[in-house]
Amino acid sequence: MNRFIRYLLIFGFMGFFTLIIFNSVIMPWYIRKAHSIPLMNLKNKTISKAIDILESEGFKAVINDTVLTNTVLSGIVMDQFPKPYSRVKAGRTVRLSISHPERLVEVPNLIGQSKRNGELILQQVGLLLDTVYFEFHPDKKEGTIIWQSPRGGDVLRKGNGIHLSVSQGKPPNFFQVPNLYQLSKTEAEKELKKSGLLLGKIDYKQDTTLIPFTVLDQSIVPGTVLERSIPVNIIISVEDLQDIFNQMMEK
Repeated sequence: MNRFIRYLLIFGFMGFFTLIIFNSVIMPWYIRKAHSIPLMNLKNKTISKAIDILESEGFKAVINDTVLTNTVLSGIVMDQFPKPYSRVKAGRTVRLSISHPERLVEVPNLIGQSKRNGELILQQVGLLLDTVYFEFHPDKKEGTIIWQSPRGGDVLRKGNGIHLSVSQGKPPNFFQVPNLYQLSKTEAEKELKKSGLLLGKIDYKQDTTLIPFTVLDQSIVPGTVLERSIPVNIIISVEDLQDIFNQMMEK
């Protein structure tokens, strides 16, 4: 066997034994395999208790995140990393997520406000405008908020959104019959005109329960929606029908 082959064999054996020593001694020492221990479960413990447990076992603790909730007391461990019972090296930093109370605000009542004012009010209390619906409404001015969800007075998490409905005013070709009861003839005629309707036939009926010469009844029920303008007949109360007869005779 020549010298080259001998050297080759010697270096081969030396490399083999070096690899064995590296895998069985050096690597375990490097990764501290012999010192790894199972990590305890810290969930549902107070943060102070969790830190005491970790430090007593040679670990470090850091609060990594907060979980907003009002169903758990503040300062309770909600999660941890590494996970419970996983084997980790002593001295490892354990990241904890703890509970923190949500900030709740009272929802303001926006009904009757303009859409712009509603947005400003929501901004002031820390809420957002989510969805806006628009619909015709016979009695509400255009641009007025007529519905909201959640309702005013409810409690909501800060940063959440509110849904609104905003009036587009009266729909086109819309005529709603006003309530003329107990109005004078002149007042009744004005109310009909505002609604785009006309005063029709006027009859008189003797009645002592109402102020004389006020509307006792009308031919179309108040609140009725009409697709076209038609006359509305009314009945006026009088104390004595003879008075009306005398007036007609004088004319």
